[in-house]
Amino acid sequence: MLKILDCTLRDGGNVVGKGFDANLTSMMLKALIDCNVDYIEMGNSGGIGAYEVAGFTKAETDEKYLELMQPYAATGKVGMFLNAKRYRQKYVELAAANHLAFLRVGVDADEPDLAIEPIKVIKKNGMKAFYSAMKAYIVSPEELAESAKKLEAAGLDEFTIMDSAGCMLPDEVEKTVELLTKSVSIPIAFHCHNNLALSAANALAAYRGGASVLDGGLMGMARSAGNLPTEAGIAVLQKYGELKHINLYSLLQFINDDLEPIMKKDHDYHNPITPFDLVLGITGLHSSKSALFKKVAAETGVNLYQLMVHTAVIDRKNPSEDLIRKVAGEIKA
Repeated sequence: MLKILDCTLRDGGNVVGKGFDANLTSMMLKALIDCNVDYIEMGNSGGIGAYEVAGFTKAETDEKYLELMQPYAATGKVGMFLNAKRYRQKYVELAAANHLAFLRVGVDADEPDLAIEPIKVIKKNGMKAFYSAMKAYIVSPEELAESAKKLEAAGLDEFTIMDSAGCMLPDEVEKTVELLTKSVSIPIAFHCHNNLALSAANALAAYRGGASVLDGGLMGMARSAGNLPTEAGIAVLQKYGELKHINLYSLLQFINDDLEPIMKKDHDYHNPITPFDLVLGITGLHSSKSALFKKVAAETGVNLYQLMVHTAVIDRKNPSEDLIRKVAGEIKA
């Protein structure tokens, strides 16, 4: 079963400094858990320990982030990043004591040996050990496969190919993922950046290559040009029959009603693909009908996105107001 790892609360923290404040962190954690997203990577953008070791203090402390995730610790979904060059055993022990489900060790793809000791200590402390091959494109796919074999032997649970600069092309992504899935038995994940506007295309390529996990960030939030928008990745893959366990429309409602307004007001962040525009893409409805759908949804009190989806099943070319109102009535009934 394909899974999503949402890393808004880690990589997305670069949008506001080095991490989100307590209010935004709590908001997003609750929404992601409520919508049944598979994994959530949270905390300081530089990973656990970066506040102290690297001076990444434009964020909450590690202890504060760990406190905020306690209501969700039992879900087994929440973890943090750990840069291998900032590894200290005490950070692994802190994570384990606060019931994190995983730590994802990251290091440049040509330095995998730096991850071996952290992986072993993570496993010894009872957590899952994930790995990110950062700047995966600086080595050959064959070298990545050898790294994956070595780290799997050390106890690794998941290997992420990280396109850190968003420079990889879909055919390259598919071939690399396919090679790694044939080389090891652990899940292969892919982390897309959007510098060439290929994050969704690369996510699809990774899926076709056999990836088990796709990374994303709400509204695409991440460093530089951003990540694959989590909601767009879910929408695309649901068209292929995947990720049906995630409540996409509740997630879109949260983005529209809560996240998008506060990010625009407090941080001048503009969502590149609004929930409404994403639903147009999901349904095939034309934007010329936008005002009509919004009007009927507001007057009848039905969920706008649900109304659009149900109407499009009947007529996505030119739905009349009568049809839209009829569908709204059926939804309310």
